[in-house]
Parts: sequence; structure tokens; C-alpha cells
Amino acid sequence: MTEGNEAVRKIGIIAGNGAYPRIFVEAARRNAPGATLVVAAFQDETRPELLEEVEASEWFRVGQLGKPIKFFKKHGVTEAIMVGQIAPKNLFNLRPDMKALMVLAKTPERNAESLFGAIANELASEGIKLLPATTFLEDLLPGPGHVFGPAMKQRQLGDAAFGFRIAKETSRLDIGQTIVVRHGTVLAVEAFEGTNECIKRGGSLGRGKNVMLIKVSKPNQDFRFDVPVVGPQTIETCVEAGVGAIAIEAKRVLLLESDVVQELCMRHDISLHAIDATADGDRPTGVSDDR
Repeated sequence: MTEGNEAVRKIGIIAGNGAYPRIFVEAARRNAPGATLVVAAFQDETRPELLEEVEASEWFRVGQLGKPIKFFKKHGVTEAIMVGQIAPKNLFNLRPDMKALMVLAKTPERNAESLFGAIANELASEGIKLLPATTFLEDLLPGPGHVFGPAMKQRQLGDAAFGFRIAKETSRLDIGQTIVVRHGTVLAVEAFEGTNECIKRGGSLGRGKNVMLIKVSKPNQDFRFDVPVVGPQTIETCVEAGVGAIAIEAKRVLLLESDVVQELCMRHDISLHAIDATADGDRPTGVSDDR
């Protein structure tokens, strides 16, 4: 027990790939001092060095659900968080255990929201509450306006407004939260392949001229999972593909390793701008529609 007879928080971390899990661990140490952090790591996904920064950890295969839940319960976990993605190629090579098969059988629509929602319900049935994936990271959600790099010009803001509306619609349809546009034309839409492949395809079609990446959240996004993220890899992929501007939804897209992102935007003259949305979630505010 901690001082004041408050129970120690025991947080289970369902850790995918990239820097996101490490950033969460660092934020948890600052915001929940004394908390016990327990990592469910996944083969070929989680960075091994993460395991050295937490109190307990164990490796699992992508597709296992029963064993990670038993592992969390063994360590008294009452809260869990999903941080980091799973590579699409690994999602096609699932070897689900019995509990995962039971969840799949009850989930006829197998998109991210329905699958992760079913997992959240399974965790809840075992007394484990799934936290928003932005927990302790609210300061990494940029507010509206210019963020990094050169300020967008009026023509770019027009493309941003156009792309924002399209991306909101594709995300509503569970197609993808990212698109690439150029001068009022949609060049690429993200689907199962992920953001980086979408950027490459769009950049190739736009031939590196006035090409913009748009990333938004879904209308009524469940922030317990599938939170849109921009990080150094996103910027580096944009540089390689000739994408010179990025528009994200304000307060609803996580900006990871922002110091590195800022340096890359400045070095490569990539504009990063955050767009606010009105209450109905359909139209952006603070940008021009003039193209």
C-alpha cells in the first residue's frame, strides 16, 4: 500500500511496435509515480529494450489473448492500455488461441474498432479496465494552427480543408484515417497497408509536387485503441516520397517524439499544421476552402 492507504496502480501495457510504448512508460513514471507497469510483449513487434524499463514482462505470440490476460491477472493488473501498432503482415499470420477464437466468433465485422472493442469487453469481464491510449499523453495532442516547419500558404490550407473532409468520410467508412492529396485531387487513400505505404503511393503519383498528407481521427473515435499517430517515421517517409506538407486533426492525433519531428520538419521544409473540427465532425475550422 502507498502512503494514505491508496492502492498502488498496476497497469498492463499491451505493447506493439515503435516508440509509442516507451513514451507511454516514461509518461506513466511522471504521472503515476509508484505505479507497477506490466508489459505484454509480442514477438517481432515489441522492442526488447522496453522490458528493461518495467516491473514485469512476458513475451506472447500475436493472436494470443488468454495467456496475456492470465499474465495480467497474476500480477494484479486492474487497468490496461494498448500502445503501438501491430504490423499488417503479422495480422495475416495469426494463430489465435481459444479465447481469441471465441472473441472472433462473436465479431462478424472484423475491423479495428469491432475487434479491439471485443477485446476490451473480454478484459472488462476479467476485471481489467482498458484505458484510453492517450492516457498521460494529452500534451502530445497538438492544438489548432501551425505546429512545425514552414507555415502553410493559402493554397495549402485550401488543400488541407478539402483533404480533411475526405479523410473524415473515409475514416467514417472504416477505410482509413489517412489520405494524400494534391491541388484538390485525392492521390491515395490508406487501407490495410498502413500510413507509410499510402504516403509512398501518393507521393509517387504526385511526383513530389505540392503533395500533402492528411491524418484525422474517426468520427466518434474510441480512444482506447487505434489512435492516429504521427512520428519521425512518418516525416522520414514523407521526405522520401516527396510529400511536403502534413495536416492533422487538432487534439486528436498523437505527435510522438516531437523534438525529432520538429527537427526533421525544419531540416526538410515540411509544413505541419493542425486543423480544428466543428462539433459535427464534418467540417474543419480555421482554414480556407479556397483552392
